[in-house]
Amino acid sequence: MNLYPVRAIYMAEMMRTRRTLLQSVVSPVISTSLYFVVFGAAIGSRIEQIGGVSYGAFIVPGLIMLMLLTQSVSNASFGIFFPKFSGSIYELLSAPISFFEIVVGYVGAAATKSVLLGVIILATARLFVPLEVAHPVWMLLFLLLTAVTFSMLGFIIGIWADGFDQLQLVPLLVITPLTFLGGSFYSIDMLPPFWQGVTLFNPVVYLVSGFRWSFYGISDVSVVASVTMILLFLLVCLATIAWIFRTGYRLKP
Repeated sequence: MNLYPVRAIYMAEMMRTRRTLLQSVVSPVISTSLYFVVFGAAIGSRIEQIGGVSYGAFIVPGLIMLMLLTQSVSNASFGIFFPKFSGSIYELLSAPISFFEIVVGYVGAAATKSVLLGVIILATARLFVPLEVAHPVWMLLFLLLTAVTFSMLGFIIGIWADGFDQLQLVPLLVITPLTFLGGSFYSIDMLPPFWQGVTLFNPVVYLVSGFRWSFYGISDVSVVASVTMILLFLLVCLATIAWIFRTGYRLKP
């Protein structure tokens, strides 16, 4: 693998983040902090504990996962969509750089930004609630795997989208609702049995549950199922990206 083009793409994407620091970093952190204030204070005063964990602390992994999923998809999709929109992607495709190196550059930058945001929000959460991470290595593993997987999903969306409206379609109408309904603010054990079964078809449940387990050792589904779901989704995204570059889907004029 030629690291020079990968580094060039990676640094260009990271420079774009520095130029839009207010939108890329400050805005997500403030939005997540408001969730802590509203849900942690207003609702947390009415719910004492869930699984032996205070409600304010219970929602921290869910809020980090909400930000991680939306930001990973948005960063990666815009990163590859803008070259398509401006026409510069054809120069990139004709350059002596492999498809794998293109994906590593764009996905690596998007995942890095999402992980950094996750760490910042985790540090910010300590200002609101006391936190302990029971399994820090697993926490970092879930953080990295989720960021990389959904950055690849964002890369796919960026290639598929024909306009800025389609670029926001999946994050707003699919990712965010699934995250809200995936146990970010509650345990699925609190639902009636029928809805518990329905919720298990939501893939985000496994991500949130596994990530929460790394904090407090409690989960709605088994950790093995959570890791399996992430790896399965990762393989699906890899296969889809390979098919896109092999067929030239939405890349050829």
